[in-house]
Amino acid sequence: MKNALLGFLALSAVSTASAASVGAYFGTDATGVYYQTDRTATSNLRYGANVYNLFRGGTLSLGGEVASLNTISGQSFAGLQPYYGLGLGASLSIGANLGVAVYPHGLLGLRYNVSGPFTVFGEINAGPTLALGTGNFGLGLGFGARLGLDYQLR
Repeated sequence: MKNALLGFLALSAVSTASAASVGAYFGTDATGVYYQTDRTATSNLRYGANVYNLFRGGTLSLGGEVASLNTISGQSFAGLQPYYGLGLGASLSIGANLGVAVYPHGLLGLRYNVSGPFTVFGEINAGPTLALGTGNFGLGLGFGARLGLDYQLR
């Protein structure tokens, strides 16, 4: 009886453990890699490491991002799963300009499960950008679009 109870507890712990995924994306605002974990059946938390301005000359920015993503329940368009979220990015610029920037933003995206653990996604984001650099201060509107590939670890 004791072994059966321990086996049941072990199985229930495995079934409620959160799933995780890793992936990469490129876009108009950033190129990066990320680790994502499920918080609930319909929400995820994504931690990213980004390189900004990769295809623009002069300055290279390195940064990170945290985003809370939520699936829009009950919606599916020919296999495309919509989601929305809020994120906070921060970066450090090196090169022709030195500075730091913070980018709180909202985002909308679509996921498509290609096969098994692989999912492709596209998303757009927008929000205010606050930047402080060598001799200047800026507040503006940032926006971007990304395409990415996600691999489910479990």
